[in-house]
Amino acid sequence: MRRHRSLIAGGLIFGVLGASLPACESTSGTPAETADARTDALDIITLRDGTHVIQNWRMQSSASLDVDGDVLSAPRFDDRTWLTVPARSTVMAGLVANGRYPDPNFSTNLRDSVDPADFKVPWWYRKEFVAPPAGTAGHTFLRFAGGVISRGELWVNGTKVSGVSGASGTDDIAGAYPRYEFEITHLLRPGRNAIAIKAMPADPFRDLTVSFLDWSPLAPDNNMGIWRDVSLVRTGPVSVANPRALPSLELPGLGRASLTIKAEVSNHGDTATETTVAAIITGADRPIRIQQRIALGPHETKTVTFAPETHAGLRLEHPRIWWPAQFGDQPLYELAMTVSADTSYGSDRATTQFGIRDVRSELTPQGYRRFLVNGKPFGVRGGGWASDLFLRPQPERLADELRYARDLGLNTIRMEGKEEDHELLELADRLGIMLLPGWECCTKWEKYSTWSEQDYRVAGASTLAEAQRMVNHPSVLGFFIGSDNAATARVEQTYIDALRAADFQAPIIPSAAAKSTPQLGASGMKMDGPYWWIPPHYWYEDKLGGAYGFASEVGSGPTIPELDSLRRFLTPTEIEDLWSKPNQAHYHLAKKEVFSKLAVFSTALANRYGAPKDQADFLRKAQLSNYEANRAQFEAFGRDFSDTANPATGVIYWMLNNAWPTLYWHLWDHNLATAGSYFGAKKALRPLHVQYSYDDRSIVVVNTGLEAKGGLTVRATAFAMNGTVLSDEKASAIVADANAAKRVLTLPAPSGATGTYLVRLLLSDGDGDGDGDASGREVDRNVYWLSTKADVLDYPQSTWWYTPTVSYADLTGLESLAPATVASSSKTFATGEENLATEVTLRNTSQVVALALRASLRQGRDGAEVVPVRWSDNYVTLWPGEAITLRADYRRSDLAGSIPHVQVSGFNVSP
Repeated sequence: MRRHRSLIAGGLIFGVLGASLPACESTSGTPAETADARTDALDIITLRDGTHVIQNWRMQSSASLDVDGDVLSAPRFDDRTWLTVPARSTVMAGLVANGRYPDPNFSTNLRDSVDPADFKVPWWYRKEFVAPPAGTAGHTFLRFAGGVISRGELWVNGTKVSGVSGASGTDDIAGAYPRYEFEITHLLRPGRNAIAIKAMPADPFRDLTVSFLDWSPLAPDNNMGIWRDVSLVRTGPVSVANPRALPSLELPGLGRASLTIKAEVSNHGDTATETTVAAIITGADRPIRIQQRIALGPHETKTVTFAPETHAGLRLEHPRIWWPAQFGDQPLYELAMTVSADTSYGSDRATTQFGIRDVRSELTPQGYRRFLVNGKPFGVRGGGWASDLFLRPQPERLADELRYARDLGLNTIRMEGKEEDHELLELADRLGIMLLPGWECCTKWEKYSTWSEQDYRVAGASTLAEAQRMVNHPSVLGFFIGSDNAATARVEQTYIDALRAADFQAPIIPSAAAKSTPQLGASGMKMDGPYWWIPPHYWYEDKLGGAYGFASEVGSGPTIPELDSLRRFLTPTEIEDLWSKPNQAHYHLAKKEVFSKLAVFSTALANRYGAPKDQADFLRKAQLSNYEANRAQFEAFGRDFSDTANPATGVIYWMLNNAWPTLYWHLWDHNLATAGSYFGAKKALRPLHVQYSYDDRSIVVVNTGLEAKGGLTVRATAFAMNGTVLSDEKASAIVADANAAKRVLTLPAPSGATGTYLVRLLLSDGDGDGDGDASGREVDRNVYWLSTKADVLDYPQSTWWYTPTVSYADLTGLESLAPATVASSSKTFATGEENLATEVTLRNTSQVVALALRASLRQGRDGAEVVPVRWSDNYVTLWPGEAITLRADYRRSDLAGSIPHVQVSGFNVSP
């Protein structure tokens, strides 16, 4: 008898995923004892959690096969000509891993080297393994941590296990996200066994899958195939799954918390049984141990609850509270649950980590969505996440990217329908980065009028599966059930039912746009753009995407990498065309017509900074433009977060990173290199920060921490381009209130200057002048290049993607800067077994300002740029005699055996 159930019904997920597996028998027709036996076969060994994740698959197109699953899933079928692909590998990812195409990131290879017809037919995945010894009490399951894109068919040892219902024959495994479990105990044979999975062609407008729209080109295969773990699991007659700890935190005092513990316990046998369910919680001063006895009928699943009302140990005094990084620490607890049945087989075990925190949201009197974490108003400063275009699992890269987000000072990542796997959740928990997941826009996910009954089932199963995955993670801030649209009443109910069934405690938000749904009401969000270039002062206006309310996806569009990075994905001609042919469509821009050209950006660059003279001139001006645009966006929302009349409650920069190398929408580029876009944002997001306001010329101190900072001094100095001081203002004895912004000065309009001028802001700890002497320690510095002529926007002509600029600021005075000279010295030291840090001290030894100095770390004097690197600051500006020390943190291995070399360059400083 075949047993199958979707794991969303209270399924059995436990164990450590991704564990390495021992080599065993060959999976081809070659006998195991021969010298060429394959080493990727799976040997099931019964561990305490009974779980093994399949590490490698064999993969082949059905176009080259003339047999079906009954033959393909027979043990010893000869698959030696098939491709070997990693776990969690879509078809395209598998082909790329096998070198079947030239680098899809470079130039137009993705468009020119791939035949879309290859993905109009199903593809097969295959795996052989050795079955465990037969036992009277044991059960073996095949578990899918996510669906098969777009649909799947499962065969084991010549028998079809799924795909037996519905006209398509593939309805048992449908959609990207639902989790499934199939008992295959009755199908196993002693010795060699085989699995075959048939993945159907994907269409994002036909099925609830994962897709990319204007973020990048679509993956040629539409991400068809296996994209999450598939595991073989050995359990006893009773198993435990989905352990969850649901905290209730005392507010506002935070001195007490209570926990409710839940899990699903299942009897897989044909007879009734009793079992002891036990839980142990560690991470507090002493372990908390609780248990209870339950009875289960044949094949019955129960949700077991341990409540603080009946288990006093679940009431915690002085709990260790989890905070976002800017607010505090990130302590985690561990929950381990076991079931012990009255058989000789033993017990099953499930573990999870969790944090104690409280997240809520509310609408302000103005109708804006505002979040609160542990009772404290939480101003969201985030970016939109892009998964890898081919959905490849890349844990080290993922860790690098989240470290960048933490380094930037971002506190939130929004994931619009690209829900990463467990690694991202775990990293966010450890790094204190909040997450705003949700469903994607514009594909079948929001084409509600086209939904079939199966779509409703898949949508509910998808939501429950994701909620079960996220419920224990303190980093989850909320869930968007819609992106650009609002769900219908039935869709909304489907989502709410699934989230509640998983005990999802974070806020449920109806849409990322200004929409509402019948039960959840108004979203409190806005999605009014911009998505393309606009001048810095745009963000200070109370219009469209300006700094008020919660802007769920906004940004200033083009973000041009530095030359090292451009050379990694563009030809020399393509790089040259960026500045010389701005009206030409570029392949590494978006496919949407409005985002396919650099004309808007290039016109603004030429009018504001002066027409580029060559490639180098274009790139140095592009970095200044990206820096000022991104800094202004985050500074404006930071300033007005605590404005009671019109608060700026949150902003998501569009986007954080790229699925594929692009010339737009990122804070770091696809090669993990950082440029002006990164450091403009990082400057704005410093935890204690001084900034200039483009609208009213106010100088503002912003404190994003939960402790007030007193005894601060701000000095604001305006300079003409010849170095003349135009004004010099100072404010002392400043108290920067916790989690708030404060205006401390107003910069006078420049007198006797026209065109371009510079402003330097210095924030010091103490009553010193902030000029580097012993009387005050510099806490923050910020430099602006400004114009006596303002940018003028034509708001009546605004579109969904940008607001036209009809008159431009004059920053051409920067071109008149004389060359500056900078002395530098550096030292490198170990910061761990695998990591290094290099500190470089820069001193302006000339008589003119050195603008936007950039330090880059190289693999030797003439070597490639080292990436990723986390610089303490960059693109810094020094006046004559000033000095600054910058620090770079990186991996020793990324030097590729070379000696680290620091190259220094600047707007008016030759490399």
